[in-house]
Amino acid sequence: MYSHLYKRFLSHHKGIQHFSSHSHHYWPDVTREAMLEYWDDCAKYVDNKWPHFFQHKLPETQTFIANTLNLSNPKQIVFAPNTHELLFRLISCFDLRKPLRILSTDSEFHSFQRQAMRLEEWDSISVTYVPQDPIESFESRFCEALQEQAFDMVFFSHVFFNSGHLSGNLTNIVNAVPNPQTLIAVDGYHGFMAIPTDLASIENRIFYLSGGYKYAQGGEGCCFMAVPNHCQLRPLYTGWFAEFDALESSRAEEVPYSDTGFRFAGATLDLSPVYRLHASLNLFKQEGLTVNVIHAYIKDRQRLFLEHLEQLEHPYLNRTHLIYNSDRDHGHFLTYRLPTAQIASNLQAQLEAKGVLTDCRGDRLRFGFGLYHEGEYDLEMALKND
Repeated sequence: MYSHLYKRFLSHHKGIQHFSSHSHHYWPDVTREAMLEYWDDCAKYVDNKWPHFFQHKLPETQTFIANTLNLSNPKQIVFAPNTHELLFRLISCFDLRKPLRILSTDSEFHSFQRQAMRLEEWDSISVTYVPQDPIESFESRFCEALQEQAFDMVFFSHVFFNSGHLSGNLTNIVNAVPNPQTLIAVDGYHGFMAIPTDLASIENRIFYLSGGYKYAQGGEGCCFMAVPNHCQLRPLYTGWFAEFDALESSRAEEVPYSDTGFRFAGATLDLSPVYRLHASLNLFKQEGLTVNVIHAYIKDRQRLFLEHLEQLEHPYLNRTHLIYNSDRDHGHFLTYRLPTAQIASNLQAQLEAKGVLTDCRGDRLRFGFGLYHEGEYDLEMALKND
């Protein structure tokens, strides 16, 4: 139904069953033209390219993102090459010479987990981790943890990367934070363009981080953060883009910041990823591929996949090892928790040798689903031991 949008990537991977779309999504063909458009614009505008980017391509991309998340002010969206850069700008808003208390979970992506562990090496910084499991009670347990002590920062995922489970109702969790001064950051990478998300009621309370690498299908290098309206935080980790709209003004005694989300911007970067993301999101709009339409299509593909695996009666890829609850909404990948990390790694290698690409994280094997998945699934030969 949608494979015609991905002819170039598919032509390079004939005979491959690509189940890594939650990690490395195929790019639609329009992203190639976007790369060429970026080159042509650089050649055309040369030194004047930055005003062109800031007046046209960036605002249009901000609008696509804002419309997807139901945000009222596209100017509050700032870009960076990765979410970790944006995350550390948030952390740098605190005076790290003073105590810092963070509430998070035991299931955040490696960049946050690694950064948090490094921060905890300082006696003044403490991180409290709420376990993801059991997922049925996570939201209530996380909200309870918010009441147990005062936190300076809260960081959690909308969709957990290691299971596909949703953390819960974002509005309920955000409203449970008792201190209005607590900084709240939501990792939306596995939610953006996958799970229908409306941030209107909490847009002035959270920092929402995501990017184009996964379900937005624009490739790496273009991440973004939605910043609350009227935010006055002054990140220590800053760059000249953070005052881009005030460069011609006289130097102030205090370092100035943009009045928009770009107060969290960095410095010079390659904007070809923004062109790719713009092209991808524009394509979805032209094709009528709203997040609701995409989500419904992927849920149907997951259903067909699970029905196929049930027929195969595999010793590991079965309902017993599946981290999934059909009564709850779920991300765009399915996760199997296997007895050991070695078994997961061996099974991934076996599948890859037969042209079935998956993703392995420790003892968990993940199968992602994309719009270019069509027809019936066939893993019978790939799962047979030679």
